[in-house]
Amino acid sequence: MNIGPMLNLYPDSLGGTLDDVVDFLKTEEAEGAFSSCYILPSLYHTDLDRGFSVIDYSLNKMYASGETLEAIKKLGIELKLDFILNHASVLSKQFQDIIAKGEESEYKDFFINWNEFWKDCGEMTEQGYILPEEKYLKKMFFRKPGLPILMVRFPDGREIPYWNTFYQEVNYPEVNAPELMKAADLQYMQAEIIVQELSMGCPEGKKPADILQKIVLERKAGRLTKEQVTMVWNYMEQHRYYLGQMDLNIQSPKVWEYYHEVVKTLAGYGAKIVRLDAFAYAPKTPGERNFLNQPDTWKLLDKIKQIAEPYGMELLPEIHECYSEKIYEKISEQGYVTYDFFLPGLIIDALESGNGEHLAGWAQELIDKNIRTVNMLGCHDGIPLLDLKGILAEDRIQKLIDIIVSRGGYVKDLHGQKNIYYQVNATYFSALGEDERKMLLARALQIFMPGKPQIWYLDLFAGKNDYEAVKLAGPGGHKEINRTNLTTAQVCSGLSKPIVKQQLELLRFRNSCLAFSEESRIKVSSEGSRICFVWEHQGCTAQLKANLQDCSYVIEFCDRDRKRTLITEG
Repeated sequence: MNIGPMLNLYPDSLGGTLDDVVDFLKTEEAEGAFSSCYILPSLYHTDLDRGFSVIDYSLNKMYASGETLEAIKKLGIELKLDFILNHASVLSKQFQDIIAKGEESEYKDFFINWNEFWKDCGEMTEQGYILPEEKYLKKMFFRKPGLPILMVRFPDGREIPYWNTFYQEVNYPEVNAPELMKAADLQYMQAEIIVQELSMGCPEGKKPADILQKIVLERKAGRLTKEQVTMVWNYMEQHRYYLGQMDLNIQSPKVWEYYHEVVKTLAGYGAKIVRLDAFAYAPKTPGERNFLNQPDTWKLLDKIKQIAEPYGMELLPEIHECYSEKIYEKISEQGYVTYDFFLPGLIIDALESGNGEHLAGWAQELIDKNIRTVNMLGCHDGIPLLDLKGILAEDRIQKLIDIIVSRGGYVKDLHGQKNIYYQVNATYFSALGEDERKMLLARALQIFMPGKPQIWYLDLFAGKNDYEAVKLAGPGGHKEINRTNLTTAQVCSGLSKPIVKQQLELLRFRNSCLAFSEESRIKVSSEGSRICFVWEHQGCTAQLKANLQDCSYVIEFCDRDRKRTLITEG
């Protein structure tokens, strides 16, 4: 794998379209700084979660074209793209076919029918879904309160539960009085009152059945027959619509046809690296974990690898797990590149404590075990800190969380279960106290760490926490703190700032210096506040010496007999 720096962004992050990204990459300041570009999945035809709810993998016409992707490749920059294994949007053609045709749909097994999955493993509830026995539930890992179910109405009126790990939303249409008059044999004034009550209650999350019951009890619409109430209720339920991400049934041959089609599409876009999002949730078996089910997770990865290999793709499985679980080792043992989710927190810890012991220890482990990684500082998600359990003591992790929160960050927890999984949402620059010296040293440390450095666009421009974006996004909008789109004018202005220029200089050095290679010999040492990295390849040497207390550092480059000090800060 090419280990040069990789720009990471949404297609609309730098100016509004991918054409603007191409313009940025062509600027004198950015030229030669990047060897790869990771474009997040709003590049595709998607609806929710800023791209991670895929309707299909055609290009989003608002942001990109095939010509634009070609323009990036012509700059000598490889593409990294996403493949979401676990789920697809409810607006996908497959799920819409189920809603329209029910049992007659050719895709009825494409997604996971909850009741068929848990048959003979629990009791049927009055709501129409099976509640699995406790012996099954205790192994489950849920990303939201309650069971991961979306009740889907079939054309015959039956409610069928489908597995829904992530987001879901059920909405009801705006109706008018003439529609209800026709649907339920109502008089106009009756229909108008019911419309008013529905239009107020449904957007608040109230169910039509509850709203209608209140109307009947309070006689707001006069005397309504039971049949009329039922007809109004049926009309609303028949026309309800959904948003969300539905789990795929990997036991279905049609899902594997779909997987083949997606990989072929991404290869057609020129993807050299494919990030496998949420892959660890895809394998499911009654009685086993629904997250990182082993060995089925590795079997799934192997089958995807067999599909991708003819296209020359490098697969990058994405998973968060505590260091102590050693999942990163297992991914590496299977022959894959793995994400270094430990580095963001370890660098903050080193800079805040003035001690590089743990950072150097992690680098040495990567070297000793020959673990190939993609590393990062910030990204589209939060800063992962629970991942550090096993490297850092829990009180030390909590101290890091408290520091970042005191600087305006938001703690992400899993419906109250902070001991299971959380991140802190903040820009990396704000997490460092908006200290430019710390930001530059963090970048220098990143480019000298083993692995391929991935660069979040907002870190590059020293982006600050965007509280207004969080406010506008409403509940659950904490991630927007680090997803601010920059206008073309802001990009141009940013390129003139020293903090941006110096980072690009570091990245250009990392991308062009012959000492950096997958075959390089890497040495790391640390003593107190001092830390040193040395890369050597084919007679070329690059060295970083840094002081974590005062954030000073020096980078030296030696090409056989020539020795040069390239960058000094402090």
